Amino acid sequence: MKVRILGCSGGIGGRQLRTTSLLVDNDILIDAGTGVGDLALTELAQIDHVFITHTHLDHIACLPLMADTVADMRDKPLMVYAQQASIEILRNHIFNWSVWPDFTEIPNVEQPFLRFETIKIGQVMKFGGRTVTALPANHTVPAVGYHLDSGNASLVFTGDTTICLDLWQSINKIRNLRYLIIETAFSDRERKLAVMSKHLCPSMLAEELANLQHHAEVFITHLKPGQIELTMQEVEECINEFKPRLLQNNYQFEF
Repeated sequence: MKVRILGCSGGIGGRQLRTTSLLVDNDILIDAGTGVGDLALTELAQIDHVFITHTHLDHIACLPLMADTVADMRDKPLMVYAQQASIEILRNHIFNWSVWPDFTEIPNVEQPFLRFETIKIGQVMKFGGRTVTALPANHTVPAVGYHLDSGNASLVFTGDTTICLDLWQSINKIRNLRYLIIETAFSDRERKLAVMSKHLCPSMLAEELANLQHHAEVFITHLKPGQIELTMQEVEECINEFKPRLLQNNYQFEF
């Protein structure tokens, strides 16, 4: 199982700042932020499954554009997996014929270019020897994280979340956890904003990682572009045991 980071920033700008998206092998996408726009047409057309953590724009920005771009290059629908509440948001506010055409009806309802499939927390989706499992998250809109398991090892991507005991209870049940990608959107000087927006800052991250019972490699994602150095310095000062690293575009995990 290979995971390529297409985007992991909390904002845009320059060559490196792309918002959240992870490409799993060649056919699965976790979130569809602006990083998806760097893929070639042939790469876009190979993606059959898109798993959405939540519906904030930095995680779905390229989904409607992608559906349009690859529609005539595919012989089966693009499958989009999300919680029912997230699907309703996408239907009502994106694929609503006002912001973007409803590709679940194009060219017709029986054979559309895009299909939604509801997932629930704890549900395991199997793709050959690979599994994708939705994990609890705590954000300002309905949200999940994802557990990717190759059979040999696992990677967890928390998506956007704040303090969430249920998440750690789920993670601690994963016996073969190798990688943990977790957000830290704000520096400690903006802790109040992190709490209000249901994100993490370094001191909150330290409190959350105290719940982790594995010795996984920890990577930090979703940093604000103007606070990357400050936030990572605070992370290093708060957390010594796990030695978290900054996640960067084009980083690849193989497990």
